[in-house]
Amino acid sequence: MTTPSPACSTGPTPPPPPCGSGPDARARAGSPRRLLSDAQFNDVRATILDNNPGMEPEMAGRILIEGLKFVSAAALFPTVRIAPTREVDEGWHALILHTHLYASLCSGLGRTVHHYPERPDASRHDPDVLTRTVALIEQAGYTPDAELWAGPEHSPVAVVASCSHTPVPGGCGPINPGNCATHGGGDGE
Repeated sequence: MTTPSPACSTGPTPPPPPCGSGPDARARAGSPRRLLSDAQFNDVRATILDNNPGMEPEMAGRILIEGLKFVSAAALFPTVRIAPTREVDEGWHALILHTHLYASLCSGLGRTVHHYPERPDASRHDPDVLTRTVALIEQAGYTPDAELWAGPEHSPVAVVASCSHTPVPGGCGPINPGNCATHGGGDGE
């Protein structure tokens, strides 16, 4: 694993350039679907379907693809506070349940993207976090599925994911909240 450039480790605003190996990590992005084999994709999609009876397979596939985009962006931009929607979180949860696959995915992305859930609380909702997350997914080279990133008021499908990840300065639980957690993996990595 290469050492991130200073711009990646300081967390300036606007978002730092992507961390990763090679001169332009975005060039390796391509389709998030390429991150999993067909068998792996079908297994994880089946987990989403099993957890959400009545969901259409096409929707489960879209949720999984957005989960892959989210994990990729989180790995590329480890110092930026980001969070998935509940729909995308469902895809992330399904990936995590396939532990060996998830460990291999994160290894290929250059870092482990840890999950720090907290109970949903509308008072902690930060609409800017979704804007920031979508922008980083785009910067990572992907096109977000706008319907799945619309936020809690515009959910296109019911999912069982019941945790949220809303960055609150100094809070614990969400992705990279203050100094108590990081999605970079390990001790400040």
